Amino acid sequence: MSGFDMTPPRTLILGAAVSGRAAARLARRLGHDVVLYDRDESAIAGLSLDVVTVGGEWDRRLLAGRNLVVTSPGIPQGAAPIVDTLAAGIELISEMEFGYRHLESPCVAVTGTNGKTTVTAAAAAMLDAGGYDAMAAGNIGVALSDLADAGHQVVVVEASSFQLRFVDTFHPRAAAILNIAPDHLDWHGSLAAYTAAKRRIGENQVAGDIVVFDADDEPAVAAVVGLPARAIPVSGNRRPDGGNGPEGDVLHIGEVTVPRPALDNAFTMDLTAAATLAHHMGASAEAIDTVISSFTTETHRRTVIGRWDGVAWINDSKATNPHAAVAAAAAYRSVILIAGGRNKGLDLTPLAQVPTVRAIIALGEASRELAAATPPEKFHQADSLADAVALADDLATAGDTVLLAPGCASFDMFRDYRERGRVFTALVIERKGS
Repeated sequence: MSGFDMTPPRTLILGAAVSGRAAARLARRLGHDVVLYDRDESAIAGLSLDVVTVGGEWDRRLLAGRNLVVTSPGIPQGAAPIVDTLAAGIELISEMEFGYRHLESPCVAVTGTNGKTTVTAAAAAMLDAGGYDAMAAGNIGVALSDLADAGHQVVVVEASSFQLRFVDTFHPRAAAILNIAPDHLDWHGSLAAYTAAKRRIGENQVAGDIVVFDADDEPAVAAVVGLPARAIPVSGNRRPDGGNGPEGDVLHIGEVTVPRPALDNAFTMDLTAAATLAHHMGASAEAIDTVISSFTTETHRRTVIGRWDGVAWINDSKATNPHAAVAAAAAYRSVILIAGGRNKGLDLTPLAQVPTVRAIIALGEASRELAAATPPEKFHQADSLADAVALADDLATAGDTVLLAPGCASFDMFRDYRERGRVFTALVIERKGS
């Protein structure tokens, strides 16, 4: 017995939000000696997790005696706790990797700049409709560490680039890289580093696995090159060679077909990707059709508030980066676009270049950047979201769509995109009627 180290792992967990707390619970169940750190002392106040908690400014002495560090996605890779851990040579993994190491269930994983939540939820629903005990987890809300011993037949994981940056053994049987566009560059440092993190979703796969990608997104096409799994292209507007997508009135998913959804191409692509993942894991054509035929978008994702005098009002507050906002604006024929907020270091010029956008109403910190990118005759400045709604109402005529697709984060004016979307919806209804 003298040749074995019987001491429990000494684990430091960085971050005390949803994923950090889940990691702490799992580590305690596994018998680890746990320290939970968060710079925000209020995040650890009153916690009853039976672990040591530390708040306030980071002190590298917290690493002393630790042999595993589990980091939460909110902590940038350039932050002192991450830098010091790597410099000390201590094993550093994400909460998703930590949960996966103790997961009894096979998993499916979805990443991409946009569409992750839709595809994750739809794939889990298709498997559930097919009689599987399937659970959606990860960035969608339930931390993977909380499912480690839950016994689900399949876990579908929404995998953010933050979580993927620090994985080691993570191995989904079916994975998706939906699309890649500049986002979170303040966290990753460069588009190349961001892309490399996304690509890690498939690096541990094997030949019997699949990796799904959008055949119409060039960065996603490039990202899957050289991965070991079978690559399956999908599209929302065609059936790509060797892949899945719509053709006429049907949607091809491998050897099965289901009725084509009556949705814009972006959502058709999302559902095709979800169906491809679910079918690989055993979902039947009937289960896939059940979910597609009843599909509705999540709140704040191209949600139709109403139509008045021939003008549609759409809440896409979840479009928090330019890639998502451009995709939304391009889905409608004539758009009054309400955009802006807190930019994340991204190029907002593409918003002004969408052919269907005939006017941009800018608000928040990004207004100056939008003004520089937009022809003067198309640019309008709003001092508040209420002002933006009033301006849009004055500008819009029959056939227009007033679209809130900010292309930016909400933190300069609202708590999150949900609050921004709720306020926009309330303002529209107050102005236009129920």
